[in-house]
Amino acid sequence: MRKYIIQRILYIFVVFIILSFLMYVIYNMIPFDRARWLADLQKQAYKNNPEGFELLYQSYRHELGLDQNIFARYLIWLGLYPIDGKFNGILQGNFGVSYTNVQKPVLDVMQGPMVTTIVMNIFATILALGITIPLGIFCAVKKGTKRDTAVQIGSIIGYSMPSFITAILFIYLFAVLLPIFPVSGMGTSGAEYTGFRLLIDRAYYLILPLIVMTFCSLGGMTRYVRAAMIEALSLDCIRTARAKGLKEKVVIYSHAWRNALIPIVTLVVGWFLGIFSGSVMIENIFGISGMGKLYISALQSNDYDVVLTLQMFYVFIGLIGNLIIDILYGIIDPRIRVSG
Repeated sequence: MRKYIIQRILYIFVVFIILSFLMYVIYNMIPFDRARWLADLQKQAYKNNPEGFELLYQSYRHELGLDQNIFARYLIWLGLYPIDGKFNGILQGNFGVSYTNVQKPVLDVMQGPMVTTIVMNIFATILALGITIPLGIFCAVKKGTKRDTAVQIGSIIGYSMPSFITAILFIYLFAVLLPIFPVSGMGTSGAEYTGFRLLIDRAYYLILPLIVMTFCSLGGMTRYVRAAMIEALSLDCIRTARAKGLKEKVVIYSHAWRNALIPIVTLVVGWFLGIFSGSVMIENIFGISGMGKLYISALQSNDYDVVLTLQMFYVFIGLIGNLIIDILYGIIDPRIRVSG
C-alpha cells in the first residue's frame, strides 16, 4: 500500500506539471500586457518623456520575465529560473498580484473567498448527505412502492432543473413572496456587528444559498445512493446473510451498505472536492464573495495571476481527490487491496 501511494503521488506530480504548463500557456494567450499596465500607472509622470516611459516599460517586462521565451517564463513562474540571480515564483511563495486590487498579493485576495466557499459547501455537503443517504436507502429497500415512485419523480424534477432556475424560484418564494430571508449579500448593509452578533448575521444571509445548494444536490445524490443500494441488495452475499436468518436491519446496514459504499465514496469525495467550482452560479446569483465569484470577476477583468492560481488550485484539488478515492476503496472493501 505504501509503495502504491508513493507511485500515485509521483503520478500526481507529473500530471500537475503537465497541466500547469498547459494552463500557463493558455492563460498567457490572454490579451493583457502586465508590463504595459504597470507602466501606464505612471504614464502621467512621463507625459513629456516618451523615451523614459519606454525604458520604464522595458524594465517592467524584464522584471516580470516577459522578455523571455514561454518555457523560461513558465520556470520563472514556478520559481525555478532566476531573474537577475533571484528566484521569485510559486516555490518561494509568490503567486503574483491582483491587478484589480491595487497589486494586492493573490493569496491575500483568495483568503476570504476561499474560507466562505469552504464553509458554505461543508455545511451543504453535511445537509445533503444527511438527507440523501437515508432517503436513498429507504427507496432501495422499498423499491417499486408508491413512496419510492414519488421520491423518484421528485428527484428527477430536482435533478433536471438548472441551479440558477432553482435559485431564482427559491428567492421568489422565500425572499419576495414570503420575506423570510434576504435576497442577496453576505451581511446587513451598514451594520458594524462584531463577535457572535456578526456570526449570526452572516449565517442568516447564508441560509437561503445553503438551502438552494442542498436542494440542487438532492436529486442526483438520492438516485445514486438508491442505485448503489439496489445493486448491493442483489448480491449473493446478501441472499446468504438473509438465509442465515440475520435481521433485516443487520443485512441492510452492515452488509448491503458496506458494499454500496464503493460507488457512493466516489460520488461523495468527487462532489465535495468539486465544491470550489460547483458553487460559481450560486455565489454570483446571491452576491456571495466566494471563490466562484472571484473566478468570474477575475476572468472578466483579465486578472491574470488570480485566474491562473485559482485554476491550478482546482487542478490540484482534483488530483488529490483521485488519490483519496483510490485509498478509500482499499479501506472500505477488503476485496480491493492495492498490492505493494
